[in-house]
Amino acid sequence: MKTTKIEWTDKTWNPITGCTKYSAGCAHCYAEVMARRLKAMGLKKYQNGFELSLHEEALNEPLNWKKAHNIFVCSMSDLFHKDVPFEFVDKIMRVIEMTPQHRYQILTKRAERMYEYFQTHKVPDNVWLGVTVECRNVKSRIDLLRLIPAKIHFLSCEPLLESLGTLDLTGIEWVIVGGESGQSARLMKEEWVIEIKKQVENQKSVFFFKQWGTWGNDGIKRNKHANGKLLEGKIVQNMPE
Repeated sequence: MKTTKIEWTDKTWNPITGCTKYSAGCAHCYAEVMARRLKAMGLKKYQNGFELSLHEEALNEPLNWKKAHNIFVCSMSDLFHKDVPFEFVDKIMRVIEMTPQHRYQILTKRAERMYEYFQTHKVPDNVWLGVTVECRNVKSRIDLLRLIPAKIHFLSCEPLLESLGTLDLTGIEWVIVGGESGQSARLMKEEWVIEIKKQVENQKSVFFFKQWGTWGNDGIKRNKHANGKLLEGKIVQNMPE
């Protein structure tokens, strides 16, 4: 577990690393690039590169953190990948239940498998569940998410690849939006972001704008730090209670 630069969380915990591409948002996966870099640096945990790997030795890491944190679970993988046995997910959930001081943020593109797991398992009180919704053809993930009884349900619309159109945010407490970074990043238009923001506010959810990424709101490609995270001249990074 380590400190992270991801604005909406404090720590990352990776008892699983590696993944396989699943939908359009995966095309330029930041985790894949990072895993290959860490393998080249000789880190034992990433000796398999971006092949799916389970790390029993990392399971107990949160037990050493006494201060409360927001912890992004499996930032370098997907907890509900088809090749992760539910028995291993059980082990992760046990550690989560043993550390009630933390808030665990679980984000997946595999909403069907997450829904399947929680049909026979209770969501711990300190878990926030989210799905990635990067384009219109995966909006059905939202319908599955809202059926799972969790304290916080959230959407990550990152990288946002197109207008999502009308959104039903019933039962969704938090929505994160962000643009893609990297040499091959795809453009995100300001109008798409504003469209989501208005719907979030009208439906009484909480909105968080992470960043523009490689393309600025003016449609010019540059360093993501230069593009920043101002939306209509303001930083809008709200968190749910």
